[in-house]
Amino acid sequence: MSGITLVTGGAGFVGASLVRHLRERSERVRSFDLAPTTHEDDIQGSILDAGAIAQAMAGVSSVFHLAGYAQLWSRDNGVFDRVNAQGTELVVHAARTAAVNAFVHCSSLTTLVGKTTPIGTSTVDETLRHEPGGMLGAYPQSKLRAERIVEAAAADGFNAVIALPTEPLGAGDDSLTPPTQMILDFANGKTPAYIDCILNFVPVDSLAVGLIATRDKGHKGERYLLGGENIPMRQLLTMIEAATGKPSPKTRMPYWVAYLAGAVDTKLISAVTGKPPKAPLTGVKLAGRQVTFSSEKAASELGWRATAVEPALLSMLDWARERGYLK
Repeated sequence: MSGITLVTGGAGFVGASLVRHLRERSERVRSFDLAPTTHEDDIQGSILDAGAIAQAMAGVSSVFHLAGYAQLWSRDNGVFDRVNAQGTELVVHAARTAAVNAFVHCSSLTTLVGKTTPIGTSTVDETLRHEPGGMLGAYPQSKLRAERIVEAAAADGFNAVIALPTEPLGAGDDSLTPPTQMILDFANGKTPAYIDCILNFVPVDSLAVGLIATRDKGHKGERYLLGGENIPMRQLLTMIEAATGKPSPKTRMPYWVAYLAGAVDTKLISAVTGKPPKAPLTGVKLAGRQVTFSSEKAASELGWRATAVEPALLSMLDWARERGYLK
């Protein structure tokens, strides 16, 4: 790949793994992130700053757009649309102005689960389409709006593709994204009960390889679901218990009880205190839809499959132990 490869959000959990894998391929990589730079090619800046984005695009041949607000709750609900949708619009515009050859937009599995998704078991892949108004919260709604911006650019001739990762898992998640925080709360005994849901994890290093394959082999305007194993919550708790030696919760909470608890926590307690809810209502709604995800399109068109989840979980717990996140 000639020219510079730009990774927005390159200092984040997934971004840092992607940057490392790209550099191991001898690509010249520029990370663009709010965090201080760690490499001579990096640039510190915001995706809401058009001037900084234009500077970051100089000499760039391909872009991985990972920067975004990845939490399920914020006291300022407008931050989701500003960063995830409007920020994407600015990055896409800058990339097109710079005549970038390839653009990969990193979206989210949450755009595949909506209000019409049944409470109970179902299977989805990237062919499923919802409207922004049918999303289960501000975060997935903003991510779907961002997808629409990228798809419109692709329809207008821009070589852009969309990757939809499931829950990334592994060492190095310093920002403690929701999947990592959930596992830590279970491991530390902070969550006395669980919802009978299905989770899909993708090892973060495997995800980085999948994102590169999306750029190199994906077709313009297409979406690719990059998922790993579908794991029932009870199975995950057993894995955590085996790895930590600490007992996992045995009480299963009915969905309607979890929904009411999430509503009170999100709309009342967090609204008053300003502190993040322990169980964001968006997360509860997503968990109530026991969705399994299929990544067969990525396997057939990109030649990519995720590696096993358990080694990634063990790596994450070892990292958390070293950082003092585990009691």
